[in-house]
Amino acid sequence: MKSYLITNARLANEGQITESDVLISNGRITKIAPNISASEAEVIDAKGQYLLPGLIDDQVHFREPGLTHKAHIRSEARAAVAGGITSFMEMPNTNPPATTQVLLEQKYEIASRTSLANYSFFMGASNDNYDEAMRTDLKNVCGLKIFMGSSTGNMLVDNPGTLDNLFGAFPGLIATHCEDEHTIRENMAAAIAQYGDNIPMEMHPIIRNAEACYKSSSMAIELAKTHGTRLHVLHISTAMETDLFDNTTPLGDKKITAEACTHHLWFSDADYATKGTLIKWNPAVKTATDRDAVLAALLDDRIDVLATDHAPHTLEEKGQIYSKAPSGGPLVQHALVALLEMYHQGKISLQTIVQKAAHNPAILFRIPERGFIREGYFADLVLVDLNRPWTVQTDNILYQCGWSPFEGQTFRSAVTHTFVSGHLAYRQGVLDDSKLGERLRFSGE
Repeated sequence: MKSYLITNARLANEGQITESDVLISNGRITKIAPNISASEAEVIDAKGQYLLPGLIDDQVHFREPGLTHKAHIRSEARAAVAGGITSFMEMPNTNPPATTQVLLEQKYEIASRTSLANYSFFMGASNDNYDEAMRTDLKNVCGLKIFMGSSTGNMLVDNPGTLDNLFGAFPGLIATHCEDEHTIRENMAAAIAQYGDNIPMEMHPIIRNAEACYKSSSMAIELAKTHGTRLHVLHISTAMETDLFDNTTPLGDKKITAEACTHHLWFSDADYATKGTLIKWNPAVKTATDRDAVLAALLDDRIDVLATDHAPHTLEEKGQIYSKAPSGGPLVQHALVALLEMYHQGKISLQTIVQKAAHNPAILFRIPERGFIREGYFADLVLVDLNRPWTVQTDNILYQCGWSPFEGQTFRSAVTHTFVSGHLAYRQGVLDDSKLGERLRFSGE
């Protein structure tokens, strides 16, 4: 593989900002030091720029197989790399859903041929695939996903006995979507009774309310405590839920962890008036108080990981009435620059962005030799220029669906280069598919 020497970079890594050169050879970071000489390497002068570990996104929906009118693994992995995300973990609610080992491996095979980013895929749980779930290889698969609330696809696991069995027996990490289905159905029935087919978008966080999230998250946590399960609660969206999590235990020793997503840190229910269904997610974007509480919990380590929950739909699908418009939106290309905008606003430090979006996913999922800028580690790296303003427009959106909830937003920072396992996959707006990403490996239980 080609060698690269990144010079004069400001490294944001392991809680510090330091200036150094970084040498990349054979896919790895081979040296970190001031003033490195390497005649065989292509030099990239990063003066004035920041070098971060590539982000590891633990929750995306890339829609392949079966939903490829929305997205492909190839298209969304390319958008992710352009956004500084070098590794992703994709969810099982495709068509067919990845609820057997054969179907799961078919997704890995697609990614091996098409994904510019490094990749892993969750095994999906259902009410009746216990034996298949138990066959999951924890060195080659990131975990088991349980939908404890319905979302895109039909993968709701609502049988109490099934949940108890899975939490009691699955030896690896269980990731959950937590919204109480009974609460949501009652609220939806009330909304239909009041509005008929004309439910206003502003009802979304009332139908899928904080109580629904809290009730389900509490249930998952109780199951995990009963059985000693490694539980990761995805996309926390409410102030109520943040108090369910601990910040006194080091991440490597935590059994119960939590994730926040960029959209729940950026938008609030006030944005429904202008964004409408474009910011319809499950769980719903809620109040500014909820948004600020989720950020506070992220900063004080009750919430451990930052992710995207990237979930594209076509504009035609999103343009339907509230009850028919699907939930989810594309985010991987813009999540990092949105977080960097929050840095400019004084809301979060560069070190915390790196910790939550790169270091902590590697620790939590036990991914060897990734997530940090360290000698000997895979060269998953992203260079960012904090002073290169640009505006999100249709012609620079890389998602297959062709739209973004950030369209029209001017960001002060830009991703300039992304290395994936040592390959310079993105440089100044140009993607290079000549070498694809690698399957993520894990250290097991």
